[in-house]
Amino acid sequence: MTHPVSSRLLPVAAFCAAVFLAAPVSAEKADRSKPLNVAADRQGTFDLLKQVVVFTGNVIITKGTIVIKADRVEVREGPDGYRIALAVGAPSRPATFRQKRDGLEEFIDGQADRLEYDERGDTVRFVNNAIVRRLRGATIGDEITGQVISYDNTTEVFSVTGGTPATTAGSPGGRVRAVLTPREGTPAAAEAASAGAQLKSSPALGDKK
Repeated sequence: MTHPVSSRLLPVAAFCAAVFLAAPVSAEKADRSKPLNVAADRQGTFDLLKQVVVFTGNVIITKGTIVIKADRVEVREGPDGYRIALAVGAPSRPATFRQKRDGLEEFIDGQADRLEYDERGDTVRFVNNAIVRRLRGATIGDEITGQVISYDNTTEVFSVTGGTPATTAGSPGGRVRAVLTPREGTPAAAEAASAGAQLKSSPALGDKK
């Protein structure tokens, strides 16, 4: 007999893979055909022979609803015209990624020490101290942490692997961790919302009756 997952922490053994999110993910489909734009504060270098562009200093990449922010970004264009962007964060500020879900006011929001965006494969890899969330407005719907998190926009699947002990921030011991909430509009979601309301209305410990 199976039980619905509802707002609980799920530890998974290190070096494993897991499908992420309580509901199928559908990123904004129009993003794939949009141009890739890069802007930075400090400098940009262009190697026309190798088809490599490097930007540093508060770099922002946009491609439709996709927004990537990092301290340094290297963009390489292959013979087929598709690009691969490598984004690296600063020591105190990780690289970040955000993309709108198709037809919904929800976003996939993630961060890591390094991001690897493959335009042809339509994939993103979050490498080292990776955290990815599904946001419903400003509310976190689901959250997963691990050493490496991969998102394939074509197959609409997330996978995550753990790291060696003590290597993943927010995931002690290098374990993969996930917090999953019920899909909106389901009986499980209604029950969870009702339970949350009851908890909020209950008196705090130590309050006088």
